[in-house]
Amino acid sequence: MYIFFIVLIVIASLLLIITVLVQNPKSGMAANFGASNQVMGVRQTTDFLEKATWGLSLSILILSLLATMAMPTEKVSASRSGVEKALMEEMEASETVIPNQIALPAAEESAPAAEKSAPATGEESK
Repeated sequence: MYIFFIVLIVIASLLLIITVLVQNPKSGMAANFGASNQVMGVRQTTDFLEKATWGLSLSILILSLLATMAMPTEKVSASRSGVEKALMEEMEASETVIPNQIALPAAEESAPAAEKSAPATGEESK
């Protein structure tokens, strides 16, 4: 469904480009020659092209929103989980483990550093 919306957006974009290029400019150097087009009965053609321009631009906007809602999410989540797995494996491989590392008990970890670094004297043991 997502690809269908993308194809419709491309077709509407090409039609919008064509309708803009076919329209007569309303200002600039060619503005002086615009009156002859109205006399010859081309007025309704310009109205149609203007309405077609607005309609095609609105359809591109709506199709873009629909394509966003129809975007496949499983591919995005699968690729995201693949990236997360690769990062986790890289982190696990880069960690170094020291086998002789001794874990300190919780009581010693919470003791202030000054008490740990103070040398043991005979008075403290009495």
